[in-house]
Amino acid sequence: MKLPYNPEDKKSIIDFAKLLKNKSLREVCDITAIKNDRKGKGHFGQILEEFYFHYKPNSDAEPDFPIAKLELKSSPLKKLKNNEYRSKERLVLNIINYINVVNQQFENSDFIKKNASILLIFYLHQAGYDILDYLIKIVDEWSFPSTDLEIIKKDWETINKKIADGKAHELSEGDTFYLGACTKGANSLSVRKQPFSEIPAKQRAYSFKQGYVNHIIASIANESKEIYGKLIPNVQVAKKQTIKEIVISKFKPFYGKTEEEIIKSLKIKINTKAKSFYANLTKAILGIELEKEIEEFEKAEIIVKTVRLKENDLPKEDISFPNFKYEEIVNEDWEESDFKDILEHKFLFVFFKFENKKLVLKKVKFWNMPYLDLLEAEKVWAKTKEIVTKGEIVKEIKTNKNGKEIRFTNFPSKKFSSVSHVRPHAKDASDTFELPKKDKLTKQNEYTKHCFWLNNTYVKNEIYLK
Repeated sequence: MKLPYNPEDKKSIIDFAKLLKNKSLREVCDITAIKNDRKGKGHFGQILEEFYFHYKPNSDAEPDFPIAKLELKSSPLKKLKNNEYRSKERLVLNIINYINVVNQQFENSDFIKKNASILLIFYLHQAGYDILDYLIKIVDEWSFPSTDLEIIKKDWETINKKIADGKAHELSEGDTFYLGACTKGANSLSVRKQPFSEIPAKQRAYSFKQGYVNHIIASIANESKEIYGKLIPNVQVAKKQTIKEIVISKFKPFYGKTEEEIIKSLKIKINTKAKSFYANLTKAILGIELEKEIEEFEKAEIIVKTVRLKENDLPKEDISFPNFKYEEIVNEDWEESDFKDILEHKFLFVFFKFENKKLVLKKVKFWNMPYLDLLEAEKVWAKTKEIVTKGEIVKEIKTNKNGKEIRFTNFPSKKFSSVSHVRPHAKDASDTFELPKKDKLTKQNEYTKHCFWLNNTYVKNEIYLK
């Protein structure tokens, strides 16, 4: 058939794509030819390729429009209360070929050939809608800004080195900043051979992290960038230093100083009683205005955790994560779980230690959970899911001296794992979530909110002292 655009001309392809704005696939495609089994999650892009652009979906190393050197990618959006759009998920790019990639340099890699210029089509995901009725909201070409490209190059090299070291099975999205290596496949059995190890590695694809995709959306939509402060002002700095090196170099002059001494040195006014004190102190040390967000941290989805250490180096508290919902955890699998997703982020730990009753900055450390520890965290998650699924949360109820009932649970404690445990994270016992199955002992349909915690002994031994 004669195509309604010229597949060899980038402008022709983009102009044809822009006709999609504010339309659905149902409006622009011959839907009579689309089979029902193509309407589930993940098929939006396939239908777009086959029934709008009229080419067969493929997994070639070349871009989708090879002569025009243009790759096509579609991705879902969510709409915020202020009517702005944000990415619903990471943007998945090409599959990583473990065998071939170790023989490539970034500049001539399959990754850069495929993704140097991308035609992005973002559609609004709406729960309960058929994918044929999702409205396409943003359509534009995108290519790497020069400063970002330097960071992405280093990310690609980090992924490549792990594969070359025979550790493709240990890849984690927390290894890198903007460019991730996300699992890609129908299930955890989707594995590939790797070149320097006999251990099968999960199939993975390059991906832009969700925070990075949000910045792509903002740049295409020309949204104001005044809310961000930059650590890396230009490409020359990005070539010389990594994000990690820049952050540590800014913190190091303050090692050994108390909070008061740091504030005095920085010559800033800051509310020491505010909840945002440590977040603001971090921004001030990094040279970011307090009312702004750190652009590179937002793009890389870096989670900052400030830890106060006792004099024996043990954190004063365990580290909590967001509450999990009982009704959701029973329907998750580990690969897609919220807990694994958080643990695969990159963290920046800022350690203060009590010395003579004053908090002194000791060090900062970028960290993401090692592979073997992630397997240990999976056991904690799996045990928790099993307990909720069976309705066996409460082990026993005792009454204390004041006549108050104390409930003891079967959730994994610190004795169960050296890495993580589960305990309440709620205002009080009446702050609850619904249960998918009535608890056998209490006969209740709801239970106090709980979350996963990192053990303070783990933080001391595996993060602070390492």
